[in-house]
Amino acid sequence: MNRSQTLAARVKHPLRGAALAAALAMTGALAACSSAPPLFSPDGRPTTLVQCPAGSDNCEQQAQAMCGGAFDAMRNTTENGVRSLLYACRAK
Repeated sequence: MNRSQTLAARVKHPLRGAALAAALAMTGALAACSSAPPLFSPDGRPTTLVQCPAGSDNCEQQAQAMCGGAFDAMRNTTENGVRSLLYACRAK
């Protein structure tokens, strides 16, 4: 058996194929966890995303605390009982 036949025999083995598939899946999952570059508002200010329970004003409180006052809401959504607020701090 030559080297290419040996390699082909290894790849066809079900456990090795499963291990390769698992390794590729884990690599993809880790790549998805990498940090993304920050998003910016149309006027160039960096934005921040906070999440809080739906129906509470905790998102606004977090935004005010982080901005030291005023902020602009870029997007405000609620899904599955979780509210997401994307905001940008106003210039002081």
